[in-house]
Amino acid sequence: MTQSPPSRVSDATPSPEGFAPSGGAPSATTSDRAPGALPARDRLVITLLLISAFVVILNETIMGVAIPRLVEDLGITVGAGQWLSTAFMLTMAVVIPITGFLLQRFNTRPVFMAAMGLFSLGTLIAALAPGFGVLVVGRVVQASGTAIMMPLLMTTVMTLVPPASRGKIMGNISIVISVAPALGPTISGAILSVLDWRWMFWLVLPISLAALAIGSAKMQNVTDPRRSAIDVPSVILSAVAFGGIIYGLSQLGEASTGSAVPAWLPLVAGVLGLAAFVSRQLVLQRRGAALLDLRVFTSRNFTISIVAIAVSMMALFGTIILIPIYVQTVLGMDPLTSGLLLLPGGLAMGLLGPVVGRIYDRRGPRVLLVPGALLVSAVFWSMTRLTETTPVALVLVAHVLLSVGLALMFTPLLTSALGSVKPRLYSHGSAVFGTAQQLAGAAGTALFISVMTLQSTALAAEGVAELPALAGGIRSAFLYGAVIFLLAVVASFFVRAPEETGDAPAPLH
Repeated sequence: MTQSPPSRVSDATPSPEGFAPSGGAPSATTSDRAPGALPARDRLVITLLLISAFVVILNETIMGVAIPRLVEDLGITVGAGQWLSTAFMLTMAVVIPITGFLLQRFNTRPVFMAAMGLFSLGTLIAALAPGFGVLVVGRVVQASGTAIMMPLLMTTVMTLVPPASRGKIMGNISIVISVAPALGPTISGAILSVLDWRWMFWLVLPISLAALAIGSAKMQNVTDPRRSAIDVPSVILSAVAFGGIIYGLSQLGEASTGSAVPAWLPLVAGVLGLAAFVSRQLVLQRRGAALLDLRVFTSRNFTISIVAIAVSMMALFGTIILIPIYVQTVLGMDPLTSGLLLLPGGLAMGLLGPVVGRIYDRRGPRVLLVPGALLVSAVFWSMTRLTETTPVALVLVAHVLLSVGLALMFTPLLTSALGSVKPRLYSHGSAVFGTAQQLAGAAGTALFISVMTLQSTALAAEGVAELPALAGGIRSAFLYGAVIFLLAVVASFFVRAPEETGDAPAPLH
């Protein structure tokens, strides 16, 4: 490989543990600090990334509750309003596969600055948007930054944190990937109850700019990039594959509202594009030039964990969209109250994240995964009994228990998945996770909405009253979710604690 430019701050070879990357102030060696402890520089870098990732991921679900207000204020249809979420997911799906290349080619600080810079710019564009079109552009720019941030966080953690301490840090990451999306509707509902929709962006902008400013001053380079060329055909195939699948799934969820594009058309294009993308990566990875290196799937533990993560994400995103619909439309609650209903579950996830991480570090994944999966499965089956007269307190309890179960699962699955791949493939493992997360979130949303709509329409055609018909559709959606989640229950018994890969740390070039 070509040598890095000589302007590097340090070219020292990392310690065997790989926890003293070059760049910035030198890290303490493992022998100079307590086992598992991180040097101050690394703690600062991870903390900045955690806070920034929480802020950007929060925006993924913030628009759902706002769509009725936007329909009224901007004079658009509900179908058009959904594009504020669809465009965000589409952009994430297209950009995330490229992050494997970006994180190998560029250093930590410039990648962070690009991610937060794009997110801040998109937030400003959305806040100033004179109409719907510019608002969508703002969301796309926001998503471009968001897509980079999460793989950057996970790759950095896997590079800096020793295996024995990763569970604790991954517990904090699980807060970002699970709590932030869950809190989006709550925060959106609270803002819209007292302020204009633009304040959803104006209130976020100072936080993102502060993160950008602090990162500019404090973020240090903790990895060493290597020179590599990006394969343009792979980028195009990736956009067709993941963009087509996400768009098709979103159209599937809106099929009953008379979508202009048949859902099967982008889905077929996406599947064909995915087949071509995978074939090209298998060829390119033989010479180390793949955009997304699929050798991460040679680890059985990684593959099983990713499947379980995908199913869990379907459950999370499907529930996030279905419970507000149920409590607002069937039980008659207002948007703010329905958003607040999701808050205790989100807080439970946040409080449990670090605790679950510490338990993982001591006892491994299975003691957490199996009870968590069984608890989530039980809640899904209980939700197949929801009616138009179900007390709201029972819905609240069900969501809190669901959140507890998912909190028990996310940290072990994340840590086991990424810990099972070779260090030189960390960036690709993170990109695979991010892609799976977006595809699963879109699939969960589309599945739950489609089943609910089709079943409630069928019941209404049989003469069932509106609210009982809608409640019946929601029960059917949760039934499908309960059946699919059985796959995660089975997978939970087969996930193991990662073994040492025996591979060297990510090489310095």
